[in-house]
Amino acid sequence: MLNPEEIQQLADELHQSEASRQPVEHFSKRFPGMNVEDGYRIGRAWVARQLAEGRRVIGHKIGLTSRAMQQASQIDEPDYGTLLDSMLFTCTPGQVLEIPASRFIAPRVEVELAFVLKSGLKGPDVGVQQVLDATDYVTPAIEIIDARIEQFDRHTRVMRKVYDTISDNAANAGIVVGAGRADARATNRPWVGAILRQNGVVEETGLAAGVQGDPAIGIAWLANKLAPWGESLEAGQIVLAGSFTRPVAAKVGDVFEADYGPLGQLHFRFV
Repeated sequence: MLNPEEIQQLADELHQSEASRQPVEHFSKRFPGMNVEDGYRIGRAWVARQLAEGRRVIGHKIGLTSRAMQQASQIDEPDYGTLLDSMLFTCTPGQVLEIPASRFIAPRVEVELAFVLKSGLKGPDVGVQQVLDATDYVTPAIEIIDARIEQFDRHTRVMRKVYDTISDNAANAGIVVGAGRADARATNRPWVGAILRQNGVVEETGLAAGVQGDPAIGIAWLANKLAPWGESLEAGQIVLAGSFTRPVAAKVGDVFEADYGPLGQLHFRFV
């Protein structure tokens, strides 16, 4: 386990990486004894720096929700991070939202379903029914993930470990919302689907069933995982339930359209 000074040092490195747009080397390589709890402690220290500079928490994200991703990361459960107001991009109907690529290091786009809460959820015994009771609505969302800690080691090309991803706020860097809203109970959540086009080409399709069978399961899991830290999900917060497509790399000039059928579309361009 890392000591408090090491935790703060690594959080400071993340802070500098975001400012400079230069990724840092794997924490797990330099500190091979680190564990999952260390990762979350680093992530929380990084968020604390953001809050001290005036940022505001607007919700949370869940990652590594598919079995394939968990097996690849050698972990047996999802991970999670914090959403800040500086990460939020909102589309309006008919608009092609412009997102500055300079905000990111190596952005990738994921298709998700977001739950917006009307009341809080506090673990440790939250279940799906409580999630549905607490949800104001569900809405399409795009998560923009990034790599403040480099995805592949610059020397060995070894992929980063899950501890690195968790430290890096579960790789979260942005969120796009602004499509339709639906009642969580009235929506057949596992069958919510999306088509992701990049520059007019279909790159990914998927169903929300890929997120643990029902995206609401992840929201309950997160509320329960936050409880030992003395934290909870709060009214008004956005919770990203997890991607049901692979991440698609983005660069300047790329135009994306995420088509959720009856729930609408998210249309954006990296500039």
